[in-house]
Amino acid sequence: MYKKVLLFTIAFISSFGLTYGQERLLEKADEKYEEYSFRPAIDIYKKVREKGFSSPDLLKRLGNSYYFNANYEEASEIYKELIEKYDSVVTPDYVFRYAQSLKTLGEYEGADAMMAKFSRLAKESGIDSSFDEDYMKKIEENSGRYDIQQFKYNSKYSDFAPSFYKEGLIFSSDRDTGNLARYRHTWNARDFLDIYEVNEANEDNEVVQKVSGDINTRLHESTSVVTKDGSTMYFTRNNFLDGKKYKDEKGTIRLKIYKATLIEGEWTDIEELPFNSDSYSVAHPVLSPDEKALYFASDMPGTFGESDIFKVQIVGDGTYGPPINLGKTINTEARETFPFITQSDVLYFSSDGHPGLGGLDVFATKIAFDEYDQPIVNVGKPINGKYDDFSFILDEEKTMGYFASNRIDGTGDDDIYSFKETEPISLDCLQEVTGTVRDRISNEILTGATVKIIDEENNVVSSTITNAKGEYILSLDCNQGNFVRAMMEGYVPSEEYLVKSYGKPRIVDFYLERDLVTGGFGDDLAKLLQLSTIYFDLNKFDIRPDAEIEIQKVIAAMEKYPSLKIKVNAHTDSRGNDAYNLWLSQKRAQSTVAYMIAKGISADRLDGQGYGEERLMNECENGVRCSNEKHQLNRRSEFIIFD
Repeated sequence: MYKKVLLFTIAFISSFGLTYGQERLLEKADEKYEEYSFRPAIDIYKKVREKGFSSPDLLKRLGNSYYFNANYEEASEIYKELIEKYDSVVTPDYVFRYAQSLKTLGEYEGADAMMAKFSRLAKESGIDSSFDEDYMKKIEENSGRYDIQQFKYNSKYSDFAPSFYKEGLIFSSDRDTGNLARYRHTWNARDFLDIYEVNEANEDNEVVQKVSGDINTRLHESTSVVTKDGSTMYFTRNNFLDGKKYKDEKGTIRLKIYKATLIEGEWTDIEELPFNSDSYSVAHPVLSPDEKALYFASDMPGTFGESDIFKVQIVGDGTYGPPINLGKTINTEARETFPFITQSDVLYFSSDGHPGLGGLDVFATKIAFDEYDQPIVNVGKPINGKYDDFSFILDEEKTMGYFASNRIDGTGDDDIYSFKETEPISLDCLQEVTGTVRDRISNEILTGATVKIIDEENNVVSSTITNAKGEYILSLDCNQGNFVRAMMEGYVPSEEYLVKSYGKPRIVDFYLERDLVTGGFGDDLAKLLQLSTIYFDLNKFDIRPDAEIEIQKVIAAMEKYPSLKIKVNAHTDSRGNDAYNLWLSQKRAQSTVAYMIAKGISADRLDGQGYGEERLMNECENGVRCSNEKHQLNRRSEFIIFD
């Protein structure tokens, strides 16, 4: 699942959060102008927009200013313009806010359309296992999601371990032996199982046949999986190879995983996997969706119970990584067996160690990013019952699958059942979010800042405050997208949208802008207003359209504070002739001043000077090799308050 964090550019709003309106903004704006207290706020951006200047950044900030002050009618107007004019650069967060604004106004049809757009954009942009006293209630809540029926190719013996193969199935059965052992899905199965195939989709072929080639022997072959290209099969067999059987020190013939290759229609070239052992069992192989990992069950050293679920990386060239236990959230002191993984990274497995209805039950949990700590969910009735239910497989696209059970209404000992999933299982998904909150300009940590998790319905689901180190930690439901919002008195709230992404902890750091920025003699208005870099074309000094937006913000501030005087300083990097750089920077400073005069600012309130490469911000002077990024730091314009 593509895991991407979408950054919100939050507008300047009231220091006390979401409830203050225009009265608070105007009150703050009317504070002593001699101190040049700037609120880069609604009035500044609104005035720039009214002059006909627009950009995605301006509309985002203005729309967010209205939104966070609960001015939803104004917010919806701005967001509508943003989406209509700049749709290609609009991220899901702004579509979501537009939808929420429309909902507040009662425009549900439009809100629904925007939520559909939001969902589409977001999609394009990825525990404690202790006993739960309410487990029966939760199982009941999950029940009734499957319609099941018996597999029509069951025999009066044992049929289990279905696996998707071509248009049908491969599965295990002892139908040719007549042996009737009861626990054929455990480590010590004693009847002789073989692997069969059937094309259930082909009504003309109702003959169940053993798979061709060298897979089946006079001992047991069972659980199996075939690669997507149909060329390789991994399967379980007793410790038997090249006509010889091998026992452990107690005389038990253990289970191992083998690999076969399809050559001219025959399964041959049987190879034993290197992590097998004569002293423990390895069984029930299944591939990850990308086929880069093999999951299986084993009682090898390091197992917590009777059998655990492990994984190995498939490195290639016949090599594999070391076995990794999936951990104590999934594995218990009892049996965990028969893993299966869907295309959406849901692990299904059977266990009698997690709370269930009796015997082996089928459970589900989300896995991704090599994290295996999500809650374990019992899939409920009718898949599970008081008997053993196991070897569950699911085609999510077709919402159908198979499982096996030894329930008493079956044809034989173990029987395969087909099912139709009528409603997807509801899986809990918890994800940790951590980070720090800092002052954007000073980089100081902010202790006592409030951080909230807000769901897609605009509900606050959890909240905390930062500690002495400016750190926070929260958990969210990663089944859906979430908003993480940081707030502190005297600062502009900031927010990020996190698309749903399973397992891996997220790190979201916040750099809050001050709600009220006080400027005085010598301060750079560009920093106070958080202006974007003003660029000029190579060897030119005329004002580009993207630079106009930023300069208009300075003009709006000067119109608001008539006594404010500004000196425009222009700088270059060290590349090029020193004299030429000095001349070019002077022309750019003069060009900026001339533009502002033409827009109505009195000439006696402005001054401009070019410094060329005289005031570099780093070590990138003549003769020093620097990256483009470092040189860019020196190519800057400053708007210095001088009166």
